[in-house]
Amino acid sequence: MDHARAADGGRALRVALLSYRSKPHCGGQGVYVRHLSRELVALGHEVEVLSGPPYPELDPGVALTEVPSLDLYREPDPFRTPHWREFRSLADLLEFGLMATAAFPEPLTFSLRAARLLRSRPTRPDIVHDNQSLGYGLLQLQRAGLPVVATIHHPITVDRRHDVAAARGFRKRFSTWRWYSFLRMQGRVARALPALLTVSTSSYADIVRDFAVDPGRLTVVPVGVETDVFVPPTAPRVPGRIVATTSADTPMKGLVPLLEAVAKLRTERDVELVVVGRPKEGGLAARTIARLGLEGAVRFVSGVAESELVALFGSAQVAVVPSLYEGFSLPAIEAMACATPLVATTAGALPEVVGPDGLTALHVAPGDAEALASAIGRVLDDERLAARLGAAGRERVLERFTWRAVAEQTVQWYRSHLEERAC
Repeated sequence: MDHARAADGGRALRVALLSYRSKPHCGGQGVYVRHLSRELVALGHEVEVLSGPPYPELDPGVALTEVPSLDLYREPDPFRTPHWREFRSLADLLEFGLMATAAFPEPLTFSLRAARLLRSRPTRPDIVHDNQSLGYGLLQLQRAGLPVVATIHHPITVDRRHDVAAARGFRKRFSTWRWYSFLRMQGRVARALPALLTVSTSSYADIVRDFAVDPGRLTVVPVGVETDVFVPPTAPRVPGRIVATTSADTPMKGLVPLLEAVAKLRTERDVELVVVGRPKEGGLAARTIARLGLEGAVRFVSGVAESELVALFGSAQVAVVPSLYEGFSLPAIEAMACATPLVATTAGALPEVVGPDGLTALHVAPGDAEALASAIGRVLDDERLAARLGAAGRERVLERFTWRAVAEQTVQWYRSHLEERAC
């Protein structure tokens, strides 16, 4: 492979792609790792994905190295207490100790395990590309002489602000701050890395502000969608069906305003909300559904295969991204690729992703249930508007958001960093 040539005519690269957790069908990290790795291989490069559990689904030609952990947040027993025989390393003890004190240890402990593994090998990758862990192990790899770069989809400081604002009482606020204590580490590591990738100009600005990163070290490359998989439906759409995707039952995802909008819409028409995601038992979504009396109108689905997700988007009359913040939003472009008319808030990167208001999507202010209900109602009531939004949305995705383009730009970024490093 050392003498092989890539599609751009340059030397084929050995890439180690790191991801501390990689849910296959929901959550941006697993999607990003799968599709970027596949397209890098298609361009002639050698890619090894190193991931902690849950492990990703990868395409043929991409190597997977599992980096086992205690997996303390696995379903159906999150925050579990491991048996003493499970402890095999100092990283295991650190992982459990941090979890026991209400901190989130995975970015740190995964990076330490991955660094130990890569440093122990006689053959090293040409570049190590971290996907949002930003753990201290990356600095160990740097000190060992490996070229290390990272993708930051958005700084998790934004999540912390929304979750702390929603917390009630001192103990809840303190435990929320403690959970996000890994952010101090992520900021330090981000400032120490020579090259960072992010997915939108909105995230670019947030990273510079919250992590105090030198803007010259940041490059923007948006993510993509499989436009030959996420396609318009051939069957009729289900009347009144609304689809939303939420990878977490947190205030930032805007599910509460959407549920309130659905409650308002149900006073005027028959609608059904299908949410791709898993709510916490007794959590924010469940409490809101009970408060609004929506038990028969809201359905959650989780662990769906990609083909099922495509069918679900294709069955909907309207898709909604109600988030209070997004660094990019894969669900938005997935729905648009299916020619499903989209209603999205103006939070974070959403306006630059979904395009102009009224042309490729309808925009609403974040957190405004009345505006959400009005916009969804417009799409449900106006077939011509729905068809126009759907067609324009798919065209925008075809023009801007393909995984091949993402991979090509990422390789250019690798080569630029390696050339600068060689000088």
